[in-house]
Amino acid sequence: MMKKYQESFSCQEMCPSEYLKIALHSHVYEVAQVTPLQVMHKLSSRLKNIVLVKREDRQPVHSFKLRGAYAMLSNLTEKQQSSGVITASAGNHAQGVAFSASHLGISSVVVMPVNTADIKIDAVRHFGGKPLLFGSNFDEAKVKAIYLADKNCLTFIPPFDHPFVIAGQGTVAMELLQQDSHLDRIFVPVGGGGLAAGIAVLIKYLMPKIKVIGVESEESASLCAALEAGFPVYLSKVGLFAEGVAVRCIGHETFRLCQKYLDDVITVDNDSICAAIKDLFEDVRAIAEPSGALALAGMKKYIQRHAIHGEKLVHVLSGANINFHELRYISERCELGEQREALMVVTIPEKKGSFLEFFKILEDKSVTEFNYRYNGSKNVCVFIGVRLQNGRCERDSIVENILNHGFPVVDLSDNEMAKLHARYMVGSRSLQSFRERIFSFEFPEAPGALLKFLNTLGTDWNISLFHYRNHGTDYGRVLAGFELSHQELEFDQHLSKLGYTCHDVTTNPVFQFL
Repeated sequence: MMKKYQESFSCQEMCPSEYLKIALHSHVYEVAQVTPLQVMHKLSSRLKNIVLVKREDRQPVHSFKLRGAYAMLSNLTEKQQSSGVITASAGNHAQGVAFSASHLGISSVVVMPVNTADIKIDAVRHFGGKPLLFGSNFDEAKVKAIYLADKNCLTFIPPFDHPFVIAGQGTVAMELLQQDSHLDRIFVPVGGGGLAAGIAVLIKYLMPKIKVIGVESEESASLCAALEAGFPVYLSKVGLFAEGVAVRCIGHETFRLCQKYLDDVITVDNDSICAAIKDLFEDVRAIAEPSGALALAGMKKYIQRHAIHGEKLVHVLSGANINFHELRYISERCELGEQREALMVVTIPEKKGSFLEFFKILEDKSVTEFNYRYNGSKNVCVFIGVRLQNGRCERDSIVENILNHGFPVVDLSDNEMAKLHARYMVGSRSLQSFRERIFSFEFPEAPGALLKFLNTLGTDWNISLFHYRNHGTDYGRVLAGFELSHQELEFDQHLSKLGYTCHDVTTNPVFQFL
């Protein structure tokens, strides 16, 4: 059977009925669970729609990836099973393959980037797989896995771009229709496209009136890029916050199916994802990973954009394999994602009574933070956070009120540098006059990563500002200032050799004021 479908896949496009046939014979329920479809009562009331969540976090490996992995592994020939399998993944697919292979008595190797969090490596071992650390990212790990597959006669298990994997993920669609066929829209996260393609092709074949909406992270919108180009393309970089969907290029078959059967695609930012994680916890006590809450974030944005009321909407909570320490970052960002906090910088005169005069303007507003440092000048900039009850309208009203009272103010609520760095720093602008440039850096987070980063920067330039805070993610972010005079060309050449993602943010309003 495996050989037959591989030849079919490579020579011609598979039709929906073939995908349905594979899904029905996928054997996924030998290991997978029929996951609950729950009503989110609080969110339903708030959004004026019936909001349902498909709880794929309740699978044995806490993600939907088990379905596709088992569908493919269970259809391998006896020879392929006896030889063993290999895959590349830093997340949920790795655990799905390890669990499935162990259940079937197949040996499995999972190639993972060297900076993969210990919790994920330990999970692969726990489920019976053999982790092999190689490369600095998924793409390098995948090249290694394919090389080892050819060298050692192992079968490579792709994370999304194969008919068996797609059909296995599509069993989610069949469950949804059995649990509630009176649905208006289904929102599905998109990374490599396996889940979205599997759900879309089966829903459109069985219940074409139901709309299927793909949701991507703005930092890894490979489907949107492919739709614009007309074919799969590689993104120059992807953000790692929603790591489960951080795919540089969507699959060829998954793109064909998504292009043909998805009704729409929407993208969301990280703050919206954080807000969706909070919604899930408050409503059904689920703790989703960022990619797991992606579909809900897209649903909320879609409802607002298209003024949807009175519909029955489903989103797929695709996974819950989250690093516990990452919750700190999520908790801090979700208020901004929900438009429940405003960040701003206000210039006040450095004289007695200025603080009191300013706070009288805010009246009964709840202040979430207030950062100030004396620097001896006539005027000083303070960094302030204010709790909001009515979102953007209230935020604009507060800014206008402060301006009307004669205090210059700049709204930083949408400024990434303010949210990531400035709110955690205490200090003031330097009174010394020197040529300074500010850069934001991203680097792989691992033991000793910060030391390695500093060693890589070298000691040829005076560091005038430095801020780093571990957010529990797989990458670190540093804000650094450098005193430069006649060395700028040499410094720029050094930056290009570092190999880290960096941006010059010297002109950012945060640096100009604070």
